[in-house]
Amino acid sequence: MEKQDVDLRIESVKVNDYMVIVLEGEVDVYSAPLLREEITRQVARGEYKLVVDLEKVAFLDSTGLGVLVGGLKRVKPHDGELGIICSQEKMLRIFRITGLDKIFPIFGHVDELKRRQAGE
Repeated sequence: MEKQDVDLRIESVKVNDYMVIVLEGEVDVYSAPLLREEITRQVARGEYKLVVDLEKVAFLDSTGLGVLVGGLKRVKPHDGELGIICSQEKMLRIFRITGLDKIFPIFGHVDELKRRQAGE
């Protein structure tokens, strides 16, 4: 594989009890290791309620999906969870086709986390 420029920006922000990992760009074989590192870093810090925001992601391949599943495996032993924020139909379709919509809680917007926290 030829090395390409990595087109992924990552920012983590706390929303109530959740650490939201906001992605922008493409999550593919080249950039997925950056996401894996961020998930690992957050778990090492004791953050076990993670949500990955895919709203600004233009492309997600199987490597990226694998990193998300791996992240879920990291938080589960700590009674944690890994959710997804996504309202893009093309992205949601990937989760439905793969059956991953059954294992990841999917939120349409970050505000849903705030309402969930408030018990609405």
